[in-house]
Amino acid sequence: MRLVITVLGLLLAIASPAAAEYPDRPIRIIAPYAPGGNIDVTARIVADKLREVLGVTVIVENKAGASGMIGSEVVARAAPDGYTLMVSANSLVSVPVIYGNAPYDWHTAFTPISHIQAVPAVLVVTPASPIKDLAEFIKIGRDTPGKLSVADSGVGTTNHLCIELLSEATGAKYTLVHYKGSGAGVADVIAGQVPVQLDQINSALGYIKGGKLRALGVSSAKRLPELPDVPTMQESGVKGLEDFTFFTWTGLYGPAKLPPDVLAKLNAAMIKVLADPAVIKRFADLTAETRSSTPQELSAMLAKEEATIVPLIKKLGIKPE
Repeated sequence: MRLVITVLGLLLAIASPAAAEYPDRPIRIIAPYAPGGNIDVTARIVADKLREVLGVTVIVENKAGASGMIGSEVVARAAPDGYTLMVSANSLVSVPVIYGNAPYDWHTAFTPISHIQAVPAVLVVTPASPIKDLAEFIKIGRDTPGKLSVADSGVGTTNHLCIELLSEATGAKYTLVHYKGSGAGVADVIAGQVPVQLDQINSALGYIKGGKLRALGVSSAKRLPELPDVPTMQESGVKGLEDFTFFTWTGLYGPAKLPPDVLAKLNAAMIKVLADPAVIKRFADLTAETRSSTPQELSAMLAKEEATIVPLIKKLGIKPE
């Protein structure tokens, strides 16, 4: 009888289906800003390649609002199973400080997975704008503080902080118009509703090359190969901008407490994604530089952002409108 029971147990064990290996169903990546901006573009490039590397469908969902906090909260509340992820910028650190009532604590709400890419900012106007260069833009802001409106992608976003840094460095002041993503800002600038926009170069490049926008300056240390005729902000000759640089960087995150094996598989997948020549080229064509990282390295980048940007926010007294 004991032998029969033992044999039956072994047969049942063999017949029982093995636990499904991650991933075995679609993954969604939350882009917490509107379509058309840097985060949205980055998420879709990553998703396209992750489908191939992981062998499952990867869907991008845009959940814009509150400068990224609405979409971020969705991820913070999601089950830590690896099926809900998020692409976010370094504004993940700044936005909660500005609003003061974020529905999550970024220190504990997310699991860093990998750095993705870094991209400089660009100041753009329409081709017909009377503002001819960055020096003239700064002069207007100095001579008539607040008269000129500038679009950004939301309070506390890297676009917003970049224009604040420009103002801080030069003494120029502008009226900032905060959108729920840079795509909506671009539309209003092209339509003539707002005269100037500060945007990431990778979301504005197509409009610049297509002749719908004209670039006044880029925030990189060197001119970009894609826009060789556009000077850097350092080259403007404006006092205070001699060493000015600024970058938006993005990373992939999951909810807190991702299982170690899931985290390891996602990080390994991202290393493959960001080493793929086609992905590197897609980002390079948008003037973004790809670089994967360990989860620990991405966590350290967030800590450095907190140490440098948060004091600036408090000094300027940036608050939600």
